[in-house]
Amino acid sequence: MEALLYAIGGYLIGSIPFAVVVSRVMGLEDPRSYGSGNPGATNVLRSGNKAAALLTLLGDGAKGWFAVWLALRMNAAPELVAITVLAVFLGHVFSFWLRFRGGKGVATASGALFALDWRIGLAVLAVWIAVVITTRYSSLGAIVAALFAPAATWYVFGAGPYFMAILVMGAVLLWRHEANIRKLVRGEERRIGEGKKDDASAGQPG
Repeated sequence: MEALLYAIGGYLIGSIPFAVVVSRVMGLEDPRSYGSGNPGATNVLRSGNKAAALLTLLGDGAKGWFAVWLALRMNAAPELVAITVLAVFLGHVFSFWLRFRGGKGVATASGALFALDWRIGLAVLAVWIAVVITTRYSSLGAIVAALFAPAATWYVFGAGPYFMAILVMGAVLLWRHEANIRKLVRGEERRIGEGKKDDASAGQPG
């Protein structure tokens, strides 16, 4: 029962669709109606409104951080914290408020990692930034970070519940970026800054 409560709580926090909320408050189009159709910060950036994209990024990251921080604050067992990590991430990916069609979870996963252990969060963020600066592919940065995160978690915590939660989260992130991976292989993936409000087939992370 306790595990279910942590799972539901984390999921509901993760379900808050900041991309849609911020866009509506700022009088912008629904991010699901342009670009990749993905309700995430990268797609909101395609609207041309950098402030909205930044607020979306901060909101998505904050909800991941808050859910895990709250579980730790409540002195939850590692297994319950791990459930919360996965639940808040899945809440974003399968948002209840968006008929279970959410974003790709990059920012929310990052926030959860920072709350779990700042060293893991910082290491994964550094990998993402390095890849993005080098290639200008946001999606490639997310893919490499998703592969790196379980290894970083194992290094800090070993092969326990945290490692298993991050491993599953990384697998879901890769699955959510399947279209991006195909475009990268074909050389069709758009780099950061290439076009705004492009057609809905241009998959971008968020």
